[in-house]
Amino acid sequence: MLTNFQMSLKHLLSSAFIICLVTSCAVPKANKNTTQPVKGSQLVDHSEKDLKNAQYYLTQAQSLPVSQSIPVLVTASEHFLIEEKNHQALWLANQTCALLNAELTTVPQDIQTKNSAELLYRLSIVKASSLNLLGYSSLAQTQLDAASTLQTQYKFDHQLSYHKLVKLAGEQQNQQLEVLDAQLRIFALEQEITDEQYFAFWQSLSQLSLWQIKQLQRKNPPNFKGWQQLLLTANHWDGQSQQFEQSLKQWQLKFRSHPGNIVVNSLTTPFDTITHPVKNIAVLLPLSGKQNAAGIVAQQGILAAYQSDTERKIHFIDENEVDMEKLQEIFIEKNIDFVIGPLLKSHVASYLDQQNIAVPTLLLNLPEKNALLPHQFALSMRREDEAKQAAASLSQKNYQNPLILSSKSNLSRRIAETFAQQWQSINGQSPEITYFDTGKKMQTDLKTSLGIDNSQQRITEIKRKFNTKVKAELRNRRDIDMIYLVANPEQTKLLKPYIDVNTSPFSSIIPVYASSLSHSVNDDKSDNRDLTSLVFTEIPWLLNSSQQNKPLVQQSQSLWPQRTDSLQRIFAMGYDSLFLVSKIPAMKQASYIRHYGQTGVLKLGEDNILTRSLIWGRYRNNKVKEVSMD
Repeated sequence: MLTNFQMSLKHLLSSAFIICLVTSCAVPKANKNTTQPVKGSQLVDHSEKDLKNAQYYLTQAQSLPVSQSIPVLVTASEHFLIEEKNHQALWLANQTCALLNAELTTVPQDIQTKNSAELLYRLSIVKASSLNLLGYSSLAQTQLDAASTLQTQYKFDHQLSYHKLVKLAGEQQNQQLEVLDAQLRIFALEQEITDEQYFAFWQSLSQLSLWQIKQLQRKNPPNFKGWQQLLLTANHWDGQSQQFEQSLKQWQLKFRSHPGNIVVNSLTTPFDTITHPVKNIAVLLPLSGKQNAAGIVAQQGILAAYQSDTERKIHFIDENEVDMEKLQEIFIEKNIDFVIGPLLKSHVASYLDQQNIAVPTLLLNLPEKNALLPHQFALSMRREDEAKQAAASLSQKNYQNPLILSSKSNLSRRIAETFAQQWQSINGQSPEITYFDTGKKMQTDLKTSLGIDNSQQRITEIKRKFNTKVKAELRNRRDIDMIYLVANPEQTKLLKPYIDVNTSPFSSIIPVYASSLSHSVNDDKSDNRDLTSLVFTEIPWLLNSSQQNKPLVQQSQSLWPQRTDSLQRIFAMGYDSLFLVSKIPAMKQASYIRHYGQTGVLKLGEDNILTRSLIWGRYRNNKVKEVSMD
């Protein structure tokens, strides 16, 4: 066997010299998946002092004993990559890997060394790098997974080149968190890092939503605690420079040697805000007609935020009555500096059609067609946004087989489909969706989705065959480890206890999560013991939480005790919108600034749309409390 191995090695070295000669002028295939050109020398670790080339190591391998030749061949394949000879690097890595595996078959498994595993690891890195550079990203990912498996099994540290490949793969697949996690690990291993690299990282980090930051925290990358606390400090920028600067000084005292100190000074640089202060605000709301209730509630929310601000004047305009084509004249007449609204989707489209209006505007609904101009912004209250957050957060809890139970309403379908799409983008698998009918058929649909009906059929068949009494328990499906429920409060109150009752005593309790569609503050006053352990997303205004404006909530409840949940959300939106008038110009210039509002933690995206990070609530002991999903 050893003789055969030596012959294989001799053949390999002879072939290597021929391959080098024939392919020395070959042009590597461009990688279509990368946005920037990447060189092999950027993806593999090497010392600047090592001036030897791949040819040198191939020559060395010829004169070495078999046991010593393979490490040298591994080094040769790495040098082919450094020399940007990607085809040769891949070919030699494949051949060397085969030889190494052949050698390992002659050695008992219990004495195979960690050194052999590290050689296989290095070869996997070379193959992943070469395949990526040649345009085969999916095959490269397979080699990257193999390297990760070896590292986990043999407990050695990942190479810098591994993290660079992970970052590259994340960029190709638009996986922000993977990219940032890899970048932090690169920073911890790279010897020379420029200020520009740190600033670029900060810019990317500051664009994440609050729930994405918590996900990144779970990955536990090096030095992240300092970055996270700096970002949290920067999030709370409120225009009061003295207080903000004091918070930054406290951070610097705590993290004296942290690389984030490089960006701290830039956080105190004054913003080039609008040329003159906002003194007159026009608010477009439906104050008459069929949807005037929503307009009046939004108006009340804005006035609650306005209080006694004598520096500004608010001009309410009925969007159902005004001629949109004359708005510019009205704005000029009233010296309008900022516009809030319109609220109704049809009027948002009409407003955006008025291209002569150049006043900064915060729309209270999303446009369907028109792209927003630089001075136009929109506040998103889409339920689909919370479905994305829920799917991303729950995917971090190691659930493998979620089941989505959804009613057949259009809104519920959109939420369910958004959750499924987000889950698939993270985990690569699309979860099962079961749509249920209302009424008596609801329980039938639930039995089918949980596999209870199949269990009942098996019991009935056994009783029929043996014609005797059989003591049996119904069993639910075992391939479901989590349920995401998309239903209104009435449906949820029927479905949640039915799920609990129909869970087999032989299996674990299936946790049930839900969207805010399942929650009603009006129902919180009643008996909710059947909803025990249900966890759901919600806005701070409708959940007893640290972010909730409790005095205002109490005042609102005393004035409007019967107000519906949907109108409560509109009130909170109106309340937040007035605070955003002074904050949006700064948010536009600094992506790290957030508004901790009653509709959630608001972030301004590059598309000028404000999206929300919601909080989580849980039913326990007939009460609803905020819970952390970290």
